[in-house]
Amino acid sequence: MPTDPRSPMREDARLRDPAWHMRLTLAALAALLLWPMLVASEFKPWQLLDAHSLAASGRFLASFVPPALDREFLVLVAQSAWITVAIATAGLTLGWLGAVPLTLLGTARLSQSSVGRPMRPLPALGRQAVRWLLIFLRSVPELVWALLFVRVVGLGPTAGVLAIALTYTGMLGKVYSEVLESTEAGPSEALLRNGSSRLGAFFYGALPQAAPELTSYTIFRWECAVRSSVIMGFVGGGGLGQQMDMSMKMLAGGEVATMLIVFMMLVALADRVSRLLRDRLA
Repeated sequence: MPTDPRSPMREDARLRDPAWHMRLTLAALAALLLWPMLVASEFKPWQLLDAHSLAASGRFLASFVPPALDREFLVLVAQSAWITVAIATAGLTLGWLGAVPLTLLGTARLSQSSVGRPMRPLPALGRQAVRWLLIFLRSVPELVWALLFVRVVGLGPTAGVLAIALTYTGMLGKVYSEVLESTEAGPSEALLRNGSSRLGAFFYGALPQAAPELTSYTIFRWECAVRSSVIMGFVGGGGLGQQMDMSMKMLAGGEVATMLIVFMMLVALADRVSRLLRDRLA
């Protein structure tokens, strides 16, 4: 006897997920893999509900009211915020200047090997060395670089600028290379087959395609550098983070509250500028 297509059984079969077995299996495997990681990281969120933790948090947050608003302190905060933006911008600029030549050297799409011509051992070794250098630079966090440079050049913005520059050289170089590798191969290969240099293949073959994406990622990294420069201030890298660290050590909750507000405004401004620039590129 044929089944009525409007019957409840037919409706249930239609709504049932045909891949639910696989989804359930993957969810169980993810839980099994995640559990040992949670144990190893000593993740215990219930400690936040402990009576002593709640009391300490309450006292700490209560000290934020009212925020410090005296004129001299606001001028100091404004100067520190400006230094934070300067650290981020200078560090990103130096990182960009280091990333561009390393990208040109390490991108296979721009070499003669991409059109089937054999690469000599020395250039091949050089390209691999560039890739390992980019891996090394981006593997070391900005905070670690800042700690090293504070010991070399002393406290202040210079350590923060150098820390951002090194880490962002590795980050920008890697992403730039991947963006160029993902462009359409035809224009670059045509230029290389007709005797063009690596720079010619880059400027006239790959760059016109990749320019919007490269610019958008660079702007996004500047926004991230603003956040990073504040964090590095806690290890002596200068700027708003260093002032915030000093106020926290003195238990000046009102000053910390004011700097947190300024920091949020700074991040919101960086996000707004970043979005406006991306919209102009779209």
